[in-house]
Amino acid sequence: MQLDIIIPVLMSCALLWWVGRAMTWTARLTVAVVTLVLIACVLLFERTGR
Repeated sequence: MQLDIIIPVLMSCALLWWVGRAMTWTARLTVAVVTLVLIACVLLFERTGR
């Protein structure tokens, strides 16, 4: 895997842990999935824009 994929995933996991301490497990999973989808969309947009 490349760093442009690993770094955003690690940062989003850290942010989810910090924010999600008071959240239920289903809310945490939902936020994690939405975050990963947004990261994937941004990466796809960047790669096609070049």
